[in-house]
Amino acid sequence: METAVTPGPAPEPGATPPPIADYGLLGDTRTAALVASTGAIDWMCVPRFDGASLFGRLVGGPEAGTYRIGPAGPAEVVARRYRQHTATLRTTWAVGDRRLTLTEGMVAEVVGRLLPSTLLVRRLTAEGGPIEAVVDFDPRLGTGRRAPRVRRRRSLLVCEWGAVAVSLACAPELTVDPGRPASVTVYPGRPLTVVLATAHREPLIDVEPAVAWELLRADEEHWRAWIAEVDPELPFREAVTRSLLTLRLLTYSPSQAPVAAPTTSLPEQLGGGRNWDYRYVWPRDASIGVAAFLGVGKPDQARGFLAWLLRASRLQRPRLPALFTLNGLRVPAERQLDGWIGYADSMPVRVGNDAANQHQLDGYGWVVDAVWVYVQAGHHLDAETWRAVRGFADVVSRRWREPDAGIWELRQASHQVHSKLMGWLALDRALRIAETHPLRARQRRRWQDARQAIGVDVRTNGFDPERSSYVRSYGSGELDAALLVLPLLGIEDAGSPRVAGTIDAIRAELGAGGPLLYRYPPGHDGLPGSEAAFLPCSFWLAQALASTGRRAEAVALFQALLDRASPLGLYAEEMDPVTGAHLGNYPQTLTHATLVQAALAIRSAQSGRSG
Repeated sequence: METAVTPGPAPEPGATPPPIADYGLLGDTRTAALVASTGAIDWMCVPRFDGASLFGRLVGGPEAGTYRIGPAGPAEVVARRYRQHTATLRTTWAVGDRRLTLTEGMVAEVVGRLLPSTLLVRRLTAEGGPIEAVVDFDPRLGTGRRAPRVRRRRSLLVCEWGAVAVSLACAPELTVDPGRPASVTVYPGRPLTVVLATAHREPLIDVEPAVAWELLRADEEHWRAWIAEVDPELPFREAVTRSLLTLRLLTYSPSQAPVAAPTTSLPEQLGGGRNWDYRYVWPRDASIGVAAFLGVGKPDQARGFLAWLLRASRLQRPRLPALFTLNGLRVPAERQLDGWIGYADSMPVRVGNDAANQHQLDGYGWVVDAVWVYVQAGHHLDAETWRAVRGFADVVSRRWREPDAGIWELRQASHQVHSKLMGWLALDRALRIAETHPLRARQRRRWQDARQAIGVDVRTNGFDPERSSYVRSYGSGELDAALLVLPLLGIEDAGSPRVAGTIDAIRAELGAGGPLLYRYPPGHDGLPGSEAAFLPCSFWLAQALASTGRRAEAVALFQALLDRASPLGLYAEEMDPVTGAHLGNYPQTLTHATLVQAALAIRSAQSGRSG
């Protein structure tokens, strides 16, 4: 294979970025990369999801770094998909009458082998004749967007920033200089394989490109075997398995903690300031994911998360913080990054998240319910886990009368109806667990009394009889789409008029067109600007419909939501109801977890089981 190295065109400042939904996810269960259909990786952090950005152009502009492999000139994407039931992505461009294909992925299975913790493998192949391609490798580390110190080790390019080192190896050999695109001719039958390896406070391990390619192919077999265990009769199985695989990729394997999203500051409103850092662990979102994994027969993920939560919460128990870092520490204070231009000029770009300081009562309900689902699946809790659950229930019994920030993390606390309902759920599920686990009689009575009191209080103060619907907060006439979980709780019979009235009122008053819903009336959250439809709420609606005997409606809604997925089957947090553009951090754990749960509810409705 002949190679020629010449500078290529630099990215133009101010250029319109690809749509959020254009990005594919590459991951190894420790960090992740977002890659556009141009072949550009515009977001990747090292050594883990919440680490320093290595390629940050997505929200930091060209000065924040990128890593593109693809055609050197004009080309059209003619095919782009994941290899079935794997995390390996293939993009094919038409270059005249020829085809150039980029196959890429990250190696997840590194335990027990002398491998770097992150190994990103990218291979170009040509069909129909030789094709000019480019390798544009421009890493810039962290909030300072620092250029690396560069050295070469034999044919290996090594970039260093103190404790962080990155290597780039090419086969056939290609000289790549950071920030200077290298041109290369790719011939049929002679692929170009490029391997990126990272190290953080450890030796940088060399992996030959041919070996790395075989490791990636072996990794595919691990993913296929994992997916093969999922019920083949599960409704919408392909969409569900893609969501399950995405949830696994977003779970930090050293601790089994799922990150809410691998990105920070992708906007909820283009050009606005609703830009937040989601590279942390919300016990609420994680618990919904736990229930999804248990529903498809994957108890290992649930067991791992519960063990992590036990460790993470030990210093603050019985209080349950709203979010943690990946290793269970306090989340850094929120700060804005100077000079970072944001995605599509959406500023500020933030790191850290001040929601960590909020009181969110609903989180206790989600966590204790996930533990109950785990027990229902036939697993017994060890003494320490049961002690933690008892502590969470005690907090709810003491604090349920207080206002809180709620699931939507409002900056002004109030008596959120959803939060009260989830407090009821925490006590109800703790009492159910106590049927097979030891509990003092006095503690049991305290939980029972609090559960009853919450039920009376929320029915009295949180229900609007004129609309036959529960409302967003005490004294408010507004609705809240989070109340769509009502038929799943048990505080009301799933067939009751109150449940049906709440579902229908939310669908009518918070509808954003087609299958989309706002989570509450737009603009009613005390923050400047507005926001788009909230995708998890639409999947909650499908779940609610299925759980109340309206399976046909649930199926139609679910299918309409599948039609709104990205071309690769991924979902952000929100969607513009007018343009259909995905907005917010991406891909989003909560959206993919609620997708799985909605499919499980449809399966339960089909088989006549309670869902």
